[in-house]
Amino acid sequence: MLYANPLIVLIGVAGVLGIILALADHFFANYGDCKVKINNDEELTVKGGNTLLAGLLDNKIFLPSACGGRATCGFCKCGVKSGGGAVLPTELPFLSKQEIKQDIRMACQIKVRSDVDITVPEFLLSVQEFKTVVSKIKDLTHDIKAVEMKLTDPTTISFKPGQYVQFQIPGTSEYRAYSVASQPSLHDRVELITRLVPEGVCTTYIHNILEEGDETTLTGPYGEFFLQEDSDKEIVCIAGGSGLAPIKSIVYHMFEKGTDRKITFFFGAREVKDLYFREEFERIDREHENFRYVPAVSSPSASDNWTGETGFVHLLLDKYLDKDTEKEAYLCGPPIMIDSSVDLLYGLGVKEKDVYFDKF
Repeated sequence: MLYANPLIVLIGVAGVLGIILALADHFFANYGDCKVKINNDEELTVKGGNTLLAGLLDNKIFLPSACGGRATCGFCKCGVKSGGGAVLPTELPFLSKQEIKQDIRMACQIKVRSDVDITVPEFLLSVQEFKTVVSKIKDLTHDIKAVEMKLTDPTTISFKPGQYVQFQIPGTSEYRAYSVASQPSLHDRVELITRLVPEGVCTTYIHNILEEGDETTLTGPYGEFFLQEDSDKEIVCIAGGSGLAPIKSIVYHMFEKGTDRKITFFFGAREVKDLYFREEFERIDREHENFRYVPAVSSPSASDNWTGETGFVHLLLDKYLDKDTEKEAYLCGPPIMIDSSVDLLYGLGVKEKDVYFDKF
């Protein structure tokens, strides 16, 4: 006679009970309307049973959320003074011990069952929703597109170079985050640069379905990654793939304003054909003696006749940068590139407080 492993049976029973409880909560629990108090000031009415993130969204309070509320991005943090219940296991990977002590929670994981008292950074309360019309779509490489959206309601946006907006997938309540590639002076439009991610819901929509003339919705601006305009330090920019977007905004903005700060921009790509906007940055390099553009190709083919730098872009920092001047760095790209570059920047004497980055 075969006997079932008691542990497996217990796990199975727990799983079934969890499903039953979730279904019961969904279909039978009626929490009615609940109140959400924000920063000891504003009070909202939300539908009980929904997540805190969804309730805030219904009231036009746009916490950042790049994953559509699936607890994979960790962006939708807020302080919860009461009514949030216990911290869930799904939140733990994104909360430090200090944040847990400070009652920081992920809004997408809190189900509103009673009145809630929360704190939200003031700058997030000024985040707006923007209606737009797609004015231009351009292929930059085989898997990267530039999308320009004209703002229709409201008709202007104010942001800092380096910040991002969230794009709502039409017909859904899901958003994805994209850095703004255009400079702030173009306040009636927003340019995004998106790379096609296999099986990515939003990038698949943008690359395969979105057309010029389509209406879209954005929220923003978000982010603490932005140009420190009150500084006079030498600037180092490092990007890979679609991470070029915020760097483009920063560089264009600085030269539009007539900067005299020294800027070195390192851009890494796999092949020469992936060096998009190359001609633009080479032009800026020629026209401004305080700007240097350093593209690097990790896997050039013989037919490319590439005579520039090869290998991983972060390995060029020591070759082009010195330790004699104070620097601040702006990095955007794959996590492995960011982590490697940060370590090398520290080795070159760049202070931790002067290194700003966005991983994606």
